[in-house]
Amino acid sequence: MRLTRAGEYAIRCITYLSKRGVGISVKKLEISQNAEIPAGFLAKIVQDLSKARLIEIKQGAGGGYRLLKDPKEITLLQVVEIMIGRIYLNDCVGRPRLCPSNPRCKVHRVWDNASSQLRENLANINFAQLIQEDFCFSQDQKFG
Repeated sequence: MRLTRAGEYAIRCITYLSKRGVGISVKKLEISQNAEIPAGFLAKIVQDLSKARLIEIKQGAGGGYRLLKDPKEITLLQVVEIMIGRIYLNDCVGRPRLCPSNPRCKVHRVWDNASSQLRENLANINFAQLIQEDFCFSQDQKFG
């Protein structure tokens, strides 16, 4: 599994919105500049995050993006899987019917356990924790 650029940018976007607070409208340009996400890419990412009901998109004057859930309720796993789909390390685990050796493969259990551990680790990290640890932004980051 390799985290895509869209996945990384989605994490940055939700982290930024989490720092601003639930229900606070934030302009696209502000997020783009402060979270270092190209504006065009941000516009695509927020569509997926909106469909998953993590954020709301408001158009027009006074519009922007608003976080809909408490950061404690949003896990890193949720955001990653919204952007890239279910996490698995190889096709043997993610798509077992494609693996002709699956029932007798000695390595299958290793891949399956590793995938499960990764998913569990990401599920145990929420955005309230991330903003406390300040993983994505520099210490001197200021919010408008």
